[in-house]
Amino acid sequence: MEPRQEEMLMKNQESHPERREQKPSGGEGTLSGENSFQEGGDRLGQGDPPSQETAEAVIQLPNSFEREGPPEDEASKEQGLRPSLDYSGLDEDGTPSSPGKEMVILKRAMKEEMSPAGETRCEDSLMGELSEMVQNIVKKSSWWERHGIDDTIIIVNFLSLPVGFLLLSSYSVFSFLLGIVILGVAHYTITVKGSHLASHNSLVESKSWGKVLAIFFLEVCSAFTAEQGSYNHVKLHHAYTNVIGLGDSSTWKLPFLNRYVYMFIAPIALPVLTPLVAIGLLKEVGLKTAIRTFCCIFLGLYSHYWLLLNISEFQSVWSALACMLLTRSLLAHPYIHVNIFQHIGLPMFAPDKKPKRIHMMSCGVLNLPRNALLDWTFGHSLISCHVEHHLFPTLSDNMCLKIKPVVSQYLKEKNLPYNEDGYLSRLKLFLNKYEELMVHAPPITELVGIQ
Repeated sequence: MEPRQEEMLMKNQESHPERREQKPSGGEGTLSGENSFQEGGDRLGQGDPPSQETAEAVIQLPNSFEREGPPEDEASKEQGLRPSLDYSGLDEDGTPSSPGKEMVILKRAMKEEMSPAGETRCEDSLMGELSEMVQNIVKKSSWWERHGIDDTIIIVNFLSLPVGFLLLSSYSVFSFLLGIVILGVAHYTITVKGSHLASHNSLVESKSWGKVLAIFFLEVCSAFTAEQGSYNHVKLHHAYTNVIGLGDSSTWKLPFLNRYVYMFIAPIALPVLTPLVAIGLLKEVGLKTAIRTFCCIFLGLYSHYWLLLNISEFQSVWSALACMLLTRSLLAHPYIHVNIFQHIGLPMFAPDKKPKRIHMMSCGVLNLPRNALLDWTFGHSLISCHVEHHLFPTLSDNMCLKIKPVVSQYLKEKNLPYNEDGYLSRLKLFLNKYEELMVHAPPITELVGIQ
């Protein structure tokens, strides 16, 4: 370097001292966000890692009943209010991981740079405005409306159990069949309506009692696991409704069965498959939880068997088991049908292009018409108020029915979908398009302009 050039360089450094104090990017002692994002991106198969401004890697260590994924109330509040994509619960291949494992959550801002800021605020305000309207209705409602009506329905069904078991001991064919109907209806009211409300903590105000009731209804009564039931239904299905690979209802698909076997014969096996699947899932939970779940499932099944032998006076083991199968599969057909009718065949979304909460729920959820039997056994939130239930999952069945006029009118005023269809209409659709809906991968819908 020539003397003149060296003198000019010295003067430049004196006039800009901050340039000499710049730290090198990277290095052993540097906390580099890009490295962690690269690791998260590789794990999720997302290709190029997101930048530090648009992503945040978080490590979760789930180890309790509430451990998996985002809490239900947090998901219901934030999904429509925060433009983020939550990949919680994804394994290396992009599929949901099971509870009890470390999960990497990658949250990415969803294309805010591609949509005007005013549009994002408008979409947020839609859910906020509707939530405020519903909240006002809930505040003005009594405890009887919020919880009492549904709790009473479940209690009445428990009280009907002795009558059903006694009628089975009768030699009259009519009395015997009436006992089967009473026990079947009571079983589905307790195991479907009760378990569903318990999984959302909608039976009582107390969260502690809500956990106890969830274990009782899901494990003792329904012969399933409370942890997996909460994880799959609340944390995945509700948080990612109709999002491919997360909450797309694909667990209900059995592509190797033809349409008639699946729709009319396979549901009979539901009482047998449910505890077997639950036992197979015990390896995903801790030892104490597995022992508790196994004991609860055994208690529920053996109690049913014991009552048939000692109260209904069945003379053989096989006759008691056959009666258990009959009562526990009495409404298995509509149970399977309802679960596939209300989501499959509606718009499905890619994980990286899922719309705002209010658009996701209005497009991807369908209401069936009111039905006295199904409303009683399954609950309004699973039949005629399923859209309302997905928008406000912690509300009880009666409250979903109460807010239904407000929600439907609001969505229609804002030109948002409010899907409704009849039971027989959906049944005909699934029989005619079974391979397209239940065998092949669904087409991905992209709501242009509102992602």
